[in-house]
Amino acid sequence: MNFPFYIAKRYLIARKSHNVINLISLISVIGVMVGTMALVVVLSSFNGFDSLVHSLFNSFNPDLKITPARGKTFGDTLSVLKKVKQLPEVMYGSGVVEENALLQYRKRQYIATVKGVSDNYASISGVDSMIVDGKFILHEKNAPMAVVGQGIAMNLGIGLNFVTPIKIYVPRRTEHISLNPEKAFSKKYIFPSGVFAIQQDFDLKYIIVPLDFARDLFGYTHELSALELKLKPGANVKKTESTIREMLGTGFLVKNRYEQEALLYRIMKTEKWAIFLILSFILIIASFNVIGSLSMLIIEKKEDIATFRNLGGTTSLIRRVFLYEGWMISIVGAIAGVLLGLLICWIQLKFGIVKIPGNGSFVIDTYPVNVRWADVSLVFLTVLAIGYGAAWYPVRFIIGKLLMTNNR
Repeated sequence: MNFPFYIAKRYLIARKSHNVINLISLISVIGVMVGTMALVVVLSSFNGFDSLVHSLFNSFNPDLKITPARGKTFGDTLSVLKKVKQLPEVMYGSGVVEENALLQYRKRQYIATVKGVSDNYASISGVDSMIVDGKFILHEKNAPMAVVGQGIAMNLGIGLNFVTPIKIYVPRRTEHISLNPEKAFSKKYIFPSGVFAIQQDFDLKYIIVPLDFARDLFGYTHELSALELKLKPGANVKKTESTIREMLGTGFLVKNRYEQEALLYRIMKTEKWAIFLILSFILIIASFNVIGSLSMLIIEKKEDIATFRNLGGTTSLIRRVFLYEGWMISIVGAIAGVLLGLLICWIQLKFGIVKIPGNGSFVIDTYPVNVRWADVSLVFLTVLAIGYGAAWYPVRFIIGKLLMTNNR
């Protein structure tokens, strides 16, 4: 058996002559345990929200989105786009036209983004699975229909009665400015068929209509604002994205799901690691108890240190004894904290005890939790590193001074 480890274990378990050392050691373990538990729970909560946001955005954003590098539109007759749709990794492709417009429903008005999509759009996105009222229908008996975001529906007071249509106004592209609204704006009518609820940014912004309806409304013939692609299961997104970029050249931008919402995902990732650093700093402060406990233990065991020295124990051996002692305090606290944090996460997943305030206004009622073992491992290693640093200081300096005193 490793002699320094054996002695350190005995020191950790055995009662000390001064009860305050036992108390400080217990407080040290509890402090490390609570800090470790907080790291595991908070990081798992951030992971839960991250997974939730990804699932919500992925139900609207396509696997890959192609947009023009300059300007607002491009022609759908380009042969290179046809080749993109024929790639073996591509399952579906949908042309998209997006423009802002003024919506009017009865006496209410609202500015929204009209998104014209192909008939196979439901196969590319998951919007049809996020319908909260009505159905995802773009055509009913050859008549165009609209699927409206829940935020827009609430602002306009839209009801699916198929009696009152939504009026859509957009400026004419080919006419000069006129004081007569009838000449300055194009106006079309469309009935709502369903209401979707994904995320506030989408619910307050989009109304989805057939592509032909949108082109007619905005005065387009064959133009597209974007081409959205659904890849086959198992397809390599990064490789396919790179292939398409090479095919299209610098005139187009190709973005995957992460790049379509890059700012949001970067903010969420930054927040997560900022919280990690803050809690790690709190854990460092809590580890000062380890320094106090170990310092008092070294002073109490100065006679043992002298005995080890007289029996031929080297300075390195004596230091390792107390270094292991301090490190074991952190290890016990880290293991207990990880287990307690995982237990709390399991209870939240199983029973959803901690609720999200808002009376059901959010898409979920309880805080989401997603335990990632990479984060748990990082937390455990971080606690061990902090514990090692907390134990190193008193072992290095206090034992050095004691040995110098004994040699005199």
